[in-house]
Amino acid sequence: MPELPEVETVRRGLAPVMEGQVIARAEIRRPNLRWPFPDGMAQRLAGQRVLRLRRRSKYILCDLGSGETLIIHLGMSGRMLIHTPEETSTPGVFQHIHPAPEKHDHVIFEMDNGVRIVFNDARRFGAMDLCLTDQAEFHKMLASLGPEPLGNAFDEAYLIAAFKNRGSPIKSALLDQKLVAGLGNIYVCEALWRAHISPEAKTKTLSAKRTSSLVPVIRDVLLEAIESGGSSLKDYRQADGELGYFQHSFAVYGREGEPCRTLDCKGKISRIVQSGRSTFFCRRCQR
Repeated sequence: MPELPEVETVRRGLAPVMEGQVIARAEIRRPNLRWPFPDGMAQRLAGQRVLRLRRRSKYILCDLGSGETLIIHLGMSGRMLIHTPEETSTPGVFQHIHPAPEKHDHVIFEMDNGVRIVFNDARRFGAMDLCLTDQAEFHKMLASLGPEPLGNAFDEAYLIAAFKNRGSPIKSALLDQKLVAGLGNIYVCEALWRAHISPEAKTKTLSAKRTSSLVPVIRDVLLEAIESGGSSLKDYRQADGELGYFQHSFAVYGREGEPCRTLDCKGKISRIVQSGRSTFFCRRCQR
């Protein structure tokens, strides 16, 4: 499933062609994805200006001139693809010829600038819903989310307090979206390696100093991944169809049996399963 950096990369790719533009027409090509689409979704979107695209955790929020917000979740394999008009032989004149919809193109947004945005989702684990913009934070998909790891509310004092009475392994704690929003398996593994903290360590046993050290590390990992366009594992692509490149910088994820990249560490990367998820780490330098 795309994590925070992948979703933020998609949002940034969509913003130049959607923000300030009107959705001329919306085509809903099936009754549901993971859940049914909201009633009258195509009609509620048509003619509405996109005021702003923002992100909350792993969700893209599209604020509309109608006072509603379209909430988009990419699920396991969802992609937002951009088809732009082609320039004719006459400079400045464009023809709005787009490829025919494919099997897994489930939602199509025709923008008034001639751009077509396509939501493609082979596994159909994605989701879309509409709600009042001023009530979006209370939507069932967003209401229980913790602070954003790149926001001011996620700081050393917050994480120390959140860990204080937890007896769970730190890897499981950081994947809890109620504790911190948007983190996923890949980037938690990478952050814990950089902080030299074992994913098996119990949160309440960590010193305040070691807990505090995680905050800047988590931010650095996420920001580097965003700048690299995310990690292209399995189905993920950016909005322009290009691959992300952060997977080439993985220190531990997917590197079972390979040498640890910590300077002077002679350990090898191990793989264990925690809560049904693969965890990659170095037993030698992560304590």
